[in-house]
Amino acid sequence: MAPSDLVVSPVATKADLKEFIGLPKRLYAGHKGWVAPLNVERQEAFSPKKNPLFLHAEVQFFLARRAGRVVGRISAQVDRAHLDQHADSTGQFGCLVAEDDPAIFAALFAAAEAWLKAKGMVRVTGPFTLSINEEVGLLVHGFDSRPVLMVPYDPPYAGARVEACGYVKAKDLFSYDYDVQNAPETIGRKLLDRAGLAGRVKVRTANMKMFDAEVRTLVGIFNDAWSDNWGYVPFTQAEIDHASKALRPVIVPDLAVFVDVDDETVAFILALTNLSEATVDFNGALTPWNLVKLLFRLKITDVHSTRVPLMGVKKKFRNHPLMGAGLAMIAIDHLRANGKRLGKTSAELGWILEDNKATNNIIRSVGGVHYKTHRVYEKALG
Repeated sequence: MAPSDLVVSPVATKADLKEFIGLPKRLYAGHKGWVAPLNVERQEAFSPKKNPLFLHAEVQFFLARRAGRVVGRISAQVDRAHLDQHADSTGQFGCLVAEDDPAIFAALFAAAEAWLKAKGMVRVTGPFTLSINEEVGLLVHGFDSRPVLMVPYDPPYAGARVEACGYVKAKDLFSYDYDVQNAPETIGRKLLDRAGLAGRVKVRTANMKMFDAEVRTLVGIFNDAWSDNWGYVPFTQAEIDHASKALRPVIVPDLAVFVDVDDETVAFILALTNLSEATVDFNGALTPWNLVKLLFRLKITDVHSTRVPLMGVKKKFRNHPLMGAGLAMIAIDHLRANGKRLGKTSAELGWILEDNKATNNIIRSVGGVHYKTHRVYEKALG
């Protein structure tokens, strides 16, 4: 069929949104690196009433149809929090899923770019689903790697199709596979002793009775540690509250590690239970029976893989040649020891910017193996 047979239109009804959510399940069924996210979770993520991102972002979803059949999807968004932080007249695209056809990709991007230009944007970056604090990047390496919670999957053809639409690399993001059972102990304690912190450092795990306070501590360190990073956008209080509620079921207290120096919490590392391992056979449906299976797998048989989406060291310590690495390493040591005791076998550490040499070097030095790369693209809107 010719490109003229394609029709791209905004998502306008509940039925449209259902097709928007369901498309990857049809296109990616059987792909080793993909597990369907839970439908109920995606519905909430894409709902202006339930996702606090929509309090500061305007989002438009699009569907591509050919002869009435859905063949592609994309989102376009203008995030005022990003614009307030960077003042760069940049919008984003995300949620990109399409059949392997250059005409479909071209039509989807044409619709998204036209919408962004009408909003006054002069540049577009992505994919972000739906922000840099959610799912980020297009998978360009590691297609057969294990599926992991909140880590995007894309088929091997997608990168070339995006680039054919005029997009170029802005940044690559690295993820590492970490062998929890066999990774060696780090030199973190030695570095801290050499830095004069002997006896001043305490490591603790999350106190679930003070969960909200622990989350505020974690976000405070994150906002301090990452504020100079490329693309950084701070979490709003509404997003913090929403994430706390959503993530609490997959947080294991012993896998949330905090490091204190002189009674000040200055570093943390957080590993989340890999929900994708527990829902691998659900096809996105949280039926009553699937809910029983999920609870059984989380509480009884256990899930053996985890993901470390967040870690940080306050800048006043991070920039010290010994303290920054030492605090990060000692946090990793305690996370590894606790994970090993709990029977965890692997952790995905990521994402890390390709040019963040300090963090990449630390992760590699403690046994992390680079096994996935996600790419963020950019394009000027003429």
